[in-house]
Amino acid sequence: MSNKSWQERLRADLQLLSKSDSAPRLAVMGIGHELCGDDAVGMQIAGMLRSLHLDPERILAVEAGPAPENFTGVFRRFKPDLILMIDAALLNEEPGSVRWLDWKQADGFSASTHTLPIHLVASYLSMELNCNVELIGIQPEQTFVDAPLTPRVRKAAEEVVSVIMELVQGQKLSVPNKENIMSF
Repeated sequence: MSNKSWQERLRADLQLLSKSDSAPRLAVMGIGHELCGDDAVGMQIAGMLRSLHLDPERILAVEAGPAPENFTGVFRRFKPDLILMIDAALLNEEPGSVRWLDWKQADGFSASTHTLPIHLVASYLSMELNCNVELIGIQPEQTFVDAPLTPRVRKAAEEVVSVIMELVQGQKLSVPNKENIMSF
């Protein structure tokens, strides 16, 4: 479903931000509405990462929901080198497709209803925290109220978690344990 370019971009960004004495600090911002089916994919990914109890000095995962601007203080305290925003996005591709997106042009393709457009939140975080901000979009299959993630989007979420685990912790994880997967 997903291409390798988002993985290559994330790997390259983390390598570029690596310092000789320490690894980069990555903050993952899961965006979406947990009551709207596949729109919850960003929240799902952040929740899965949080449940894995990763190194708190290297990675922060925040389930920011439909109002990511409410979590700027959390990111300010963490002092990330990179904030990776993850959200459902209407990409006109197969459900579960994962793409690296330009947040500066993100005002027209989000599947979610946010209180502020993603490009405004990303711009603020980039300027205020002096860090890199990137956006990954995942094509939803459905965004019905009170529906769970669809199997293809859940598989994409598991892949994103696995890649982040591998890049940040050096651990390969093919599929998270079922008890680590939150149900929306």
